[in-house]
Amino acid sequence: MLGILTVLLSSFVLTFHNVTVRVLFSEHLVLGLFLLGGYVKPDLQNSFLLMFMRMLLVVPLMASLSFKLYPSAWTELQYLFTRNGRDILIQALGCGVLMFVYIASLYIAIGLIPTGIALTLFFTYPVFTALLSWRFFGDRPTLFRWLVMAIILVGSALTIPQSSPTYSSHTIAIGIFASFGAGIVYAFYCIIAQKCLEKFHPIPFTWISFACTLLLSGISLLFWPAKSGQLDWTPLWIGSIFSGLVSFIGHTLNNVGIRMVGASTASIIGSSSPALTALVAWISISETLNVIQSVGIAIVTLGIALLSGEGFVKGFKIRN
Repeated sequence: MLGILTVLLSSFVLTFHNVTVRVLFSEHLVLGLFLLGGYVKPDLQNSFLLMFMRMLLVVPLMASLSFKLYPSAWTELQYLFTRNGRDILIQALGCGVLMFVYIASLYIAIGLIPTGIALTLFFTYPVFTALLSWRFFGDRPTLFRWLVMAIILVGSALTIPQSSPTYSSHTIAIGIFASFGAGIVYAFYCIIAQKCLEKFHPIPFTWISFACTLLLSGISLLFWPAKSGQLDWTPLWIGSIFSGLVSFIGHTLNNVGIRMVGASTASIIGSSSPALTALVAWISISETLNVIQSVGIAIVTLGIALLSGEGFVKGFKIRN
């Protein structure tokens, strides 16, 4: 039960990161009071820029907090560079690369289509995570879990927006592709993370992932630089700092949850994020969805409720 609550809390915290990114990419009336946003165009170069700005301040802060929250973090980091820790180091660095790729894809998706929809399509990743868990860990999905995955896919399909003056078919296609691509990459991230976290603590593991994202986004900007002369830096820095802090907290909680309940279960529980994101986006930036899209998000949330019910029933049977 504690693991489920940890993953749900992670999803709630990360909604604020998603909404912040949406505001940076497009103008919105925040809390019905302030007209903010639209500071950068939602393209690959600006995704690299926002990632770099976010990580540039957060990675050093994470390092200082990591050693206070988990005093053995430095010892575990040193162990990675020994012969016995080499495999764990490769896994941790691999997760860092995957984090960089899925965040860049998700940023583009959030910038092009409504936040709740982008997150709903991204959260098809439990389907891929479950299949990968079956392939690498022998965790064969039960009939009930297959049902949950089917529910997630149906709900996701209902949220796909139709072309309109606001969203062209080209924009929608790129947003959908980026969302699904981010989900597939994140499924691999979860699977490798589960293997790595069996021997490595979530706090230094999360720091390595963020440090890799900082390094790779910085290198990417050297090859694909953003048009910095046209940017309003003050709101970009404010948004980057805030999104970085909530992202660090959310990812740390998620990695703790993966360690407690496993990648497959954690990923399906985390599918509550689209509904939470849509709710937070509606409250904070008045981003609305049509009835069919709302039903799609509700269906995805139903899958989470069914999974929680499965865990409760199993726990009840064990106690009795």
